[in-house]
Amino acid sequence: MSAAARDIGIGQPAVSERIERLEAHLGTRLLRRNTRRMSLTDSGALFYERSKVAISAADLALAVVDERVALKGLIRIAAPYGAGEEVLMPALLKLRAKHPELNIELVLNDRVVDPVTEGVDISFRLGDPGEGDFVAHPLGDVRRVLVASPDYLVRNGTPASPDELIHHAFARVSGLFNDSRLPLISQNNQVVSARLNVVFSANHWRPLYTMLRAGEAIGVLQYPVCQQAMKNGLLVALLPGYIVPSFSAYLLYPPINKASREVSACVAFLKETLAANLQDFYEK
Repeated sequence: MSAAARDIGIGQPAVSERIERLEAHLGTRLLRRNTRRMSLTDSGALFYERSKVAISAADLALAVVDERVALKGLIRIAAPYGAGEEVLMPALLKLRAKHPELNIELVLNDRVVDPVTEGVDISFRLGDPGEGDFVAHPLGDVRRVLVASPDYLVRNGTPASPDELIHHAFARVSGLFNDSRLPLISQNNQVVSARLNVVFSANHWRPLYTMLRAGEAIGVLQYPVCQQAMKNGLLVALLPGYIVPSFSAYLLYPPINKASREVSACVAFLKETLAANLQDFYEK
């Protein structure tokens, strides 16, 4: 009681009075008292745990709206190649500008990273987030496009239908299209499975991008990584009557009662900023 009184800057009798008023309001005892010690009742322990969640939520709300609150310390964020570089990085630059005392460690890989068990604070993921002791907040979609360079099309012709893809060299990111088939959605929402002639695989999008820019194959890229090349005419979208299924994007983070104020504030910032960034790519 004395320590609590010192922390909040009031006298110990005032703390005791506030607890008694709370017990009267709730209609139950929260503390067992005797001359030598004090302990929580079962109701008190349950109320304490639930109150921590409410206080954490209130701290998050205050951190989000109060620009004067500086975030400090290390935040580890996992993200996929491609969207992690082109969609997440602009958001992290804004976050650092807003909180210059915040240290960010970005871990790039293409697997789902559990932010509770794998040593990261926040995870930006594409595709099915799976299950775990974390919150999976949907952000939107990351569009994918089937592209080739103009030089490739001059030398090899332009495929006019999904059936013609088998006659073209195809480059892919490792782990995708493992059955050498590419799902495509037609304008009337029919799914077509196109056979592929896979000649090159890489575990990162950049060698694939280089392969496509060099005119050695056709392939599928996340739109954020090839948007500028398409605008400049260096890559061309193929099969305009079909689309490649998008990736669903999620922000994974610990439940609010397990997250620090810094993590909670970063989550709130990234939720808004990443969703806006993804929408921008669709509108460009």
